[in-house]
Amino acid sequence: MLQPRILTVEPLSHYKIKLTFETREEKTFDVSPYITGSWYEQLKDPSYFKTVHVVDDGKGIEWAGGQDIAPHELYENSEKR
Repeated sequence: MLQPRILTVEPLSHYKIKLTFETREEKTFDVSPYITGSWYEQLKDPSYFKTVHVVDDGKGIEWAGGQDIAPHELYENSEKR
């Protein structure tokens, strides 16, 4: 199954993000397990974490430095709000 496109992403506290999908589903994804190693370490900075944005016409998200999370993980491993 193809995951729906992401319409919006909003940074929340405690390294979580709120995702709104084209299906109008709203889900919360916990980024904290991903914040390990040098590639994702910048995400620990709250002001940097807020740079998250939607890319590729809703096919994914990324942060200012290019860090991203696979779109299927965002959809399948997030909790409905």
